[in-house]
Amino acid sequence: MNMKKKATKMINSKKIFRNILLFCFCIIKLNAQETLTVEAAVKIALKNNYDIKIASNNLLVEKSKANPGNAAMLPKVTATIFDNNSIQNSSQTRQDGTETELDNARNNSLVYGVGLDWTIFDGLSMFARLDQLKELQKLGEAQLKLTIITKISDVNVTYFDLVQQQQQLSALDSTIVISNQRLILAQNRFSIGKASKLEVLNAQVDLNTDKVMLLKQKELYANTKIILNQILARDSQIDFKVVDQVIVDDKLLLPELSALAEKQNPQLESQIINKKISELQLKQIKAGRYPNIKINTAYNFSESQSSLGFVSQSASKGLNYGFSASLNLFDGFAQIRNEKIAKIQIENSKITIEQQNLNLHSQLAISYQTYLTNIELIDLEEKNESIAKQNLNITLDKFRIGTITTLEFITAQLNYVNAKVRYSNAQFQAKLSEIALKELAGTITF
Repeated sequence: MNMKKKATKMINSKKIFRNILLFCFCIIKLNAQETLTVEAAVKIALKNNYDIKIASNNLLVEKSKANPGNAAMLPKVTATIFDNNSIQNSSQTRQDGTETELDNARNNSLVYGVGLDWTIFDGLSMFARLDQLKELQKLGEAQLKLTIITKISDVNVTYFDLVQQQQQLSALDSTIVISNQRLILAQNRFSIGKASKLEVLNAQVDLNTDKVMLLKQKELYANTKIILNQILARDSQIDFKVVDQVIVDDKLLLPELSALAEKQNPQLESQIINKKISELQLKQIKAGRYPNIKINTAYNFSESQSSLGFVSQSASKGLNYGFSASLNLFDGFAQIRNEKIAKIQIENSKITIEQQNLNLHSQLAISYQTYLTNIELIDLEEKNESIAKQNLNITLDKFRIGTITTLEFITAQLNYVNAKVRYSNAQFQAKLSEIALKELAGTITF
């Protein structure tokens, strides 16, 4: 008896130990799966996303270009050195008939110094060029802003798609629970002779169908997680949970969005900057009608040595200075032609701004109407879900006592599942409309 008690205690101890290990494993797995908020996802994307990094580097390039030196406003200073050496067999005949010959005669010439060249007037083209470089920097900033807004929008859309899918998983879980109850009821009814085997088989088939749908939904959910990790530029295998609720901002107003879009939309902003760049390009071209004036100065040292000749060695040093001026008198009408082309480009920029502005307001109007519809659908689908749930509970009670048919029960079950899915989808579509409006207005949260 003592041996049996010891064996029983040992078995119980092993079971307890195994249960503790299982509990610890579940806790570790639960902790490993972080709950990722949309705000945290946006922060990760802003830090890691490759497109944002490339756009940021492009902006750094434009910033480095926007300086007076790159606009040719500063002088150019160069240091030069020329060293020329020769070894020759030379012969000379003077006027008096005297001849001089020397083999391997060495000649050396060395010149070195510092020179300065500076364009002091070019028809103000250099000032227009500097302004153009600054506008190109602003264009880079607008492009970076557009990239950031686009990626934040992508993060939001993918994130709330996961929330919707998570809600659909919950709906399918509820369906499987109900289908399991139906199968058990069918089996019990069959065992007491109140139902046929066909009813049990149909219940089993419907349960398996629900499991297949759940499996496919889990696959889609897992793949969407990988897509979000890709947007966040992190390991695709990182697991996480998302919040279980979609909160839609239902206070957006079209006039406010339109006013913000005209000030902050990066695409419209880019077109306005492009127009300024075209105008500055015309200024640079018109500068060709004016003279180009340069000053130059240099301080040089020179030394020379000759083995044969009147002067065997010489040296000099000193300052050189001067100026040059040029004026285009005729260039085959290129000046007039280039000015006409630049003016056409400015006109095209104006047309593009008008087109972009019209497209922007049209997109806002369409998106806002969709947004209003989706907001109303949320309320309607929420009521439908509540009604479908009440109907299912009543139907389930009646099915237990056998006062309704299986078909009526299946219909109530499908109505409830579809209502939950539609409610979840209405929330998601409304959130998509909100994201689209804020993206167009340039106000999506950074």
